[in-house]
Amino acid sequence: MRRGLRPQFVRAPEDFTVAPAPVDLQDRRVEITGPVERKMMINALNSGARVFMADFEDANSPTWNNVREGQANVRDAVRREIELETGEKSYRLNETIATLVIRPRGWHLVERHHEVEGAAVSASLFDFGLMVFNNAKEQLARGSGPYFYLPKLESHLEARLWAKAFALAEAELGLPPGSIKCTVLIETILAAYEMDAILYELRHHSCALNAGRWDYIFSCIKKMGAVLPDRSQVTMTVPFMRAYSQLLVKTCHERGAHAIGGMAAFIPSRRDPEVNAVALAKVGEDKRREAGDGFDGTWVAHPDLVPVAQAEFDAVLADRPNQLERRRDDVQVTVEQLVDFEIPGGEITDEGLRVNISVGVRYVDAWLQGVGAAAIDNLMEDAATAEISRAQVWSWVHAGRFDEARVRAEIAQVDASAAAKDVFADVALADPMPDFLTTEAYERLE
Repeated sequence: MRRGLRPQFVRAPEDFTVAPAPVDLQDRRVEITGPVERKMMINALNSGARVFMADFEDANSPTWNNVREGQANVRDAVRREIELETGEKSYRLNETIATLVIRPRGWHLVERHHEVEGAAVSASLFDFGLMVFNNAKEQLARGSGPYFYLPKLESHLEARLWAKAFALAEAELGLPPGSIKCTVLIETILAAYEMDAILYELRHHSCALNAGRWDYIFSCIKKMGAVLPDRSQVTMTVPFMRAYSQLLVKTCHERGAHAIGGMAAFIPSRRDPEVNAVALAKVGEDKRREAGDGFDGTWVAHPDLVPVAQAEFDAVLADRPNQLERRRDDVQVTVEQLVDFEIPGGEITDEGLRVNISVGVRYVDAWLQGVGAAAIDNLMEDAATAEISRAQVWSWVHAGRFDEARVRAEIAQVDASAAAKDVFADVALADPMPDFLTTEAYERLE
């Protein structure tokens, strides 16, 4: 694990602009994200969001069955053949649906069920390759295209590798050059210093950038040794997160690329209107800030949040498809601001430890059972939020705030399987800290 790094900004080698985006991705506004399970895909495509990101990564537990069914569901959705009969209800696509975007797994993961020369294939290339082979020509024929969200990048070199994969796929399949489009999640602290160069490497693929807030916090802990207060206190308005998000908008708009805001993870409850009212107000405030900062679109985790987010972006954009004209020349972010992890008034509390362990262990339990997006305490938890939970526990133990015995006692109190408790303890207490929870747990999946 690399700690105590001194990253520097990496600029593109020359002046450039990102190639114009296709028509159906010009107006990003509100995107909904979710796993590739059939019912959820139909509901998300019908949600009223402009884009649905079908997630093979953080919101997917990559059992072999989930991976295969996910690819089948994507194929059916592209051809508008996806449907579901439950006996109580029929699920069909509306006439107007969201544009489909796929998030393949990150470069750190493998797909052990498919080997090349005796070694497990890259999960990134497996997900991408199957999707583009099965669907790209059909998507282009229908007036859309093969669109991807690229996770976990740490450098422009990884972006260059994706660009090579895109070009190879286009050549082998006879697709028009540049027909594969992408958005890159800037969800690592190292990538924050290379946003400009990442856009350059993917400039022929209409690259946009997304502020991936949860994994970004995890990366700051893992790569820079940040000791942060309780997760609930690390909001997008704290100084280092504010600096990163505003730099993202500035960098994108200087190059003619879209800037996409972070995900609202609240899951509405039909049983508690008071909780809903408070949470929806916070979601509205979050999206109002993003739209005001110049973002061109944003994510939500649940269909009921689409109208809330859409209203805030409509209020700022009106009839404009985006805010590319807002260059944000007023924003000047330094190297030091991105790694200044002081949060005024922030506290590390016993309740913060309990919540991290409870949420983390319960999420691992769901993941080991094949559920990659789990509703826990009215929030949509995925691998990224579980990574924050265990990384904070790790950092707090190493900072002397809690000891290992206390952590193990809290783990024992969680209502979850022994396997989930073992995995969480391993990734939260091992020294050095394991890079990824999912790589540690993957061998336990079927």
